[in-house]
Amino acid sequence: MTSKAITELVRRRRAVFPPMYKDQPIDREIIEEILENANWAPTHKLTEPWRFRVFTGESLERLAQFMADFYREHTPEEQFSVKKFEKTLSKARRSACVIAICMQRDPAERVPEWEEIAAVACAVQNMWLTATAHGIGAYWSTSKSIYATQDLLDLQPGEQCLGYFFMGYQDGPELPGKRQPIDEKIRWM
Repeated sequence: MTSKAITELVRRRRAVFPPMYKDQPIDREIIEEILENANWAPTHKLTEPWRFRVFTGESLERLAQFMADFYREHTPEEQFSVKKFEKTLSKARRSACVIAICMQRDPAERVPEWEEIAAVACAVQNMWLTATAHGIGAYWSTSKSIYATQDLLDLQPGEQCLGYFFMGYQDGPELPGKRQPIDEKIRWM
């Protein structure tokens, strides 16, 4: 792959949300490729802290109901919105696949926790770029329900959920990119 092709892929990556997904499954082989590429993220001391739970098919309904129930149970009555409840339900239902992004803290704590989180974020970027290369829209959501996923995800000691990675084939044109100039973010020393 040329640097031009890599640059193009990086700049095409977007957050694509479930309302923009079409009703088309993602082949298991592609999901496995996305996860295998996540496995090649940089990781200090090779702790490889990323862990994943994959929801497809009927398990998406269980996730949808979990997220909607969490919203209902943790929202004061005066702030509860039926529209938001329905939107929460539809996120997983409209997705072809949702991957719970988890982190397994190194039991020996050989590296600071932030480095483990950064490694997981790098793994997610690899997932996102692979999904983009396959024409699959995706986004990483950090819903408050991630803090209550112990039973749903069967989290192990030292493991925590860092969000959900929603995926689906995009229904519609690619979205344009928006970034401020890099020159505004650099100081040459």
